[in-house]
Amino acid sequence: MKRIILAIILLFIITVGFSQKDNKLIREGNELYKEGNYKDAEVNYRKALEINKESVKGKFNLGTSVYKQKNFNESSKIFEDLSTNLPDKHVKAEALHNLGNSLLESKQYEQSISAYKNSLLNDPSDKDTKYNLEYARMMLKNQQQQQQKQNQDKKDQDKKDQEKKDQQNKDQNKDQNKNQPQDQNKKISKEDAERMLEALKNDEKKTMAKIKKEKAKVRPVTIEKDW
Repeated sequence: MKRIILAIILLFIITVGFSQKDNKLIREGNELYKEGNYKDAEVNYRKALEINKESVKGKFNLGTSVYKQKNFNESSKIFEDLSTNLPDKHVKAEALHNLGNSLLESKQYEQSISAYKNSLLNDPSDKDTKYNLEYARMMLKNQQQQQQKQNQDKKDQDKKDQEKKDQQNKDQNKDQNKNQPQDQNKKISKEDAERMLEALKNDEKKTMAKIKKEKAKVRPVTIEKDW
């Protein structure tokens, strides 16, 4: 990804009437920015904006210092707000370029593509913006392909899990059937039934004969009167 634009290197006319104090804070912020001290540079730019909240240079440079600290959500908001209020097409293109960069870093590829396209509408000759636009398109394609792969992998895994579950249920049912007693209501043949009935009758005859025999042994006791 190419180029982060700092307002200090832009060639645009500064509105007459800015106070020397806010300009001084911006210049000091620019020096800190060049040294890589983005946090202190941010502090200076914010102080300058407290004096002149309409300062395009202050807002622009604040956005770049925030971007350099990898606070891409805030830098996106700053450049988006800035790009809607810029009459100068060149500066507007630069703000949209930086907006695209912020969105790109946040992996918001579709939004970054839109920002780069809008930047090129204001400055069609910017090669860096064209490069970043193609890079964002490539990243979006990779993101979509990765998402499709993840979705397919999830479907495949869900299918495997369901097949495994179905097989476990099948095996469980098989084991339960194996452990169940064989058909206890299995029908017996007519011959077997007759033999069983005959045996019961014989047993009953033997039992009755035994009872009669035992009764025959019983004798009543006679008690003679003793008076």
